[in-house]
Amino acid sequence: MKKVLNVGGNNKLIPLPPHFAGFEHLLLDIDPRGSPDIVCDARNLTSLEGGQFDAIYCSHNLEHYYRHDVAKVLTGFLHVLKEDGFAQIRVPDINEVMRVTLARGLDIDDVLYQSPSGPIMVLDVLYGHSEIIKTSGQDFFAHKTGFTQKSLLAALRRSGFSKCFSTAVVDKLEINAFVFKGIPDQNTLSLLNLPHN
Repeated sequence: MKKVLNVGGNNKLIPLPPHFAGFEHLLLDIDPRGSPDIVCDARNLTSLEGGQFDAIYCSHNLEHYYRHDVAKVLTGFLHVLKEDGFAQIRVPDINEVMRVTLARGLDIDDVLYQSPSGPIMVLDVLYGHSEIIKTSGQDFFAHKTGFTQKSLLAALRRSGFSKCFSTAVVDKLEINAFVFKGIPDQNTLSLLNLPHN
């Protein structure tokens, strides 16, 4: 059975995208309260056994690391992926956040959108979820790095991923990237609905 490592997913009750159906779902998180399978800071992924995962799903977690630590996390992704493995990485799109903020005449303390956990302010997307940080005292909830589509792709290429695809998901104010450790096969490209060229 193929295995997907859900990095920083916080809880297995949060569903994975449909293309991971049939994968064994292993959760990695720094916070043990969500009962992860592996308690680990993603900066330390190289301490795990290498080449054991077919895929990595990292949704809204990479921005929680300082820019100089992003490379460590991505190196860890490459380390734990099998040679034909891939990662899906989703991060807030700072370009789109700023475009929407300006278009709506919002300020940094204004509500950008409503989430299941409550109102999300512009400040929350740029610097982390301020209310959660205030009540938890846990720094890892804060956003420390912002990404544009261009800067995310540059970071992924510098880390050594062989093939990178990304799209801006405008309605969700995010960037969705698929990256491959080796050369992707046609079946995987079809599964992920990516171009075959």
